Amino acid sequence: MNPAEFANIHAAEEHFWWYRGMRKILFRMLDPLLPVRPPDRVLEAGCGTGYFSQMLQRERGWPMVALDLSAEGLRYARQNGLQRPVQADIATLPFADESFDLTLSIDVIVHLARGEELGAAHELSRVTRRGGLVVVRVAALDVLRSRHSEFVFERQRFTRGRLVRTMAEAGIHVLRCTYANFLLLPLAIAKFRIWEPLTRAPLGSGVEPVRPWLDRLLYAPLAAESAWIGSGRNLALGQSLILIGEKVR
Repeated sequence: MNPAEFANIHAAEEHFWWYRGMRKILFRMLDPLLPVRPPDRVLEAGCGTGYFSQMLQRERGWPMVALDLSAEGLRYARQNGLQRPVQADIATLPFADESFDLTLSIDVIVHLARGEELGAAHELSRVTRRGGLVVVRVAALDVLRSRHSEFVFERQRFTRGRLVRTMAEAGIHVLRCTYANFLLLPLAIAKFRIWEPLTRAPLGSGVEPVRPWLDRLLYAPLAAESAWIGSGRNLALGQSLILIGEKVR
């Protein structure tokens, strides 16, 4: 990922509407699938600034191992209080087979060149114990590529079918896979396919603070989607894809 984006993420990750809403959706999907006993060891493969790992460690008591390829990301991870984050590539994870009960990869695989995602999926599967869970979130649908996508060095997007096939080939039995961030799709298409080309918008981060009233307004659709998805129903389209699977082999 573009090292310049880490500062933007660090400044916004706790309170920005998109991060709050997407975390809410993820937890509504994940919590019903977790055993009563908390996981013994959790990996976040591609932790970025480390905020999410630190939050899970602090609020849920999960023993986290945070890993990222970027030295800049890990610098923020240490600032966020993570002890001994690991610098390594998601495609060659430096852990023994079946080391983790839960493995997370949030918006990471999209930064790999197309064709490299299967190797990363195999690595996520390899380090997860049999019966453990693998959680992957990716950007969805090529038509939604934006100037932000280019700025952060996003190299590919997924359809539901391609993501499911990739994880299944890596030995992951898919328990749930749904699109998310659907209700704001018309706004996204208007911005990315009409406004940005028309105005020749420069490359730039989409993680920018907005006024409190607008933050609340943009958060509301994601909160509504979290209730829909939390009830067990999927969305047929959206700007992101979230997959939860079980390691079976």
